[in-house]
Amino acid sequence: MSEDTLRRKYGELLASGDIEAKELALRIMEAALRDSDPYVAVRKTLSYEDSKLRVYGKEFAIKGNVYVVAFGKAACPMARAVEDVLGDLIAEGVAVTKYGYGEKLRKLKVIEAGHPIPDENSVKGAAEGVRIAEKVGPNDILIVLISGGGSAIFAMPEDGISLEDKVRTNELLLKCGAKIYEINAVRKHISKVKGGKLAKRVKGTLIGLILSDVVGDPLEAIASGPTVRDPTTFEDAYRVLKVYGILDKVPEAVRKHIERGMRGEVEETLKEDLPNVHNFIVGSGALACESAAHEAVKLGLTPYILTTTLEGEAKDAGLVIASVIEEVWRKGRPFKAPVAIIAGGETTVTILGEPGLGGPNQELALSASRKINGLRGTALLAVDTDGTDGPTDAAGGLVDSYTAEILEGKGIDIEEVLRRHDAYNALKEGNALLVTGPTRTNVNSLVIAVVLGEHENK
Repeated sequence: MSEDTLRRKYGELLASGDIEAKELALRIMEAALRDSDPYVAVRKTLSYEDSKLRVYGKEFAIKGNVYVVAFGKAACPMARAVEDVLGDLIAEGVAVTKYGYGEKLRKLKVIEAGHPIPDENSVKGAAEGVRIAEKVGPNDILIVLISGGGSAIFAMPEDGISLEDKVRTNELLLKCGAKIYEINAVRKHISKVKGGKLAKRVKGTLIGLILSDVVGDPLEAIASGPTVRDPTTFEDAYRVLKVYGILDKVPEAVRKHIERGMRGEVEETLKEDLPNVHNFIVGSGALACESAAHEAVKLGLTPYILTTTLEGEAKDAGLVIASVIEEVWRKGRPFKAPVAIIAGGETTVTILGEPGLGGPNQELALSASRKINGLRGTALLAVDTDGTDGPTDAAGGLVDSYTAEILEGKGIDIEEVLRRHDAYNALKEGNALLVTGPTRTNVNSLVIAVVLGEHENK
């Protein structure tokens, strides 16, 4: 991205403060997003020649029809890549994605649906996907394209559980501070398609191409694992609800369904590997971190990837990373400036009471601003790579050594804001709100910190 383009897109963020550090962080972010493009990931993975599909060198002979079902925030670019490889070989398909993330496809029907809260279109899209999956005969191939957000976007509640029941359960899970794999343990056991249940419906060959948005890339957790065996049980789902104190808050139909499952009255999720199912990871957060590091080198910075498995409370993670920044700035250790400190993963926010507006990346950045206050020549960017952080139009936050001072000057108490989880409004007041628009990818969150200044004690 050229300097002019960058300034047109992020002009307000670069109007004042540690401009150079912030610009470098944005350039690194843009490179990471570009290299995480799901279209590119699929094209690199999938090829067709001599009536055979090839995925990472593994061959699949095409003897019958080819069908495609795509769901998640990156469904459309992934589907477009498959269309460009296979063209008219595709008999039928559907792509279900988040509102605003759709695009016109040549062979696949596109349905936009709710995220992070599923809606009627989520059910409609899942029903269409199930219909196509059940058409797949023994000689046919079904290509399933899965990306983050698929749990909400591709939703089909079990019998007796309404969409409203699922929505309420989802809301409680998202707010209670549970980790993604814990949330998915519940989701899978109240769904007709998750936890390998979609794979169970396919008689032919299923090829899953998966863009990971989950720390460590466990297949069973990505979009709640619709094409892979599930290690969790009804007992695990029950335990999550109990541990996080929401067992008595979820709808009665959900609780009763899980209890019936514990008694063996409801079929469990898929528990064995199916010989006709082949799953492949085509992109992940680790790749985004590596791309960020490569771009940092081009920009004259020494990159260090702290971790690609960042987890925990967002505000605490912000303080930890900011502590590393301060150590570099003040002591020149463990790294010497100029440096780019990179981390990837998925932090969470535990909400008690009525929340304000924000998301984990906004909260991480705002929390970090307290620690880097006054450390001139530093900036920290935290972004959800899908372009949407929490239920907001922002992707995250970009703070520098002036942000806390600006907020204090406006009478904004950062500690109080963090307590109310209202980072969005605070960052907006501090001209530190990062808005990228839809990126059409989703490979976890990314934190990029830039330290330019020399440390005080040479």
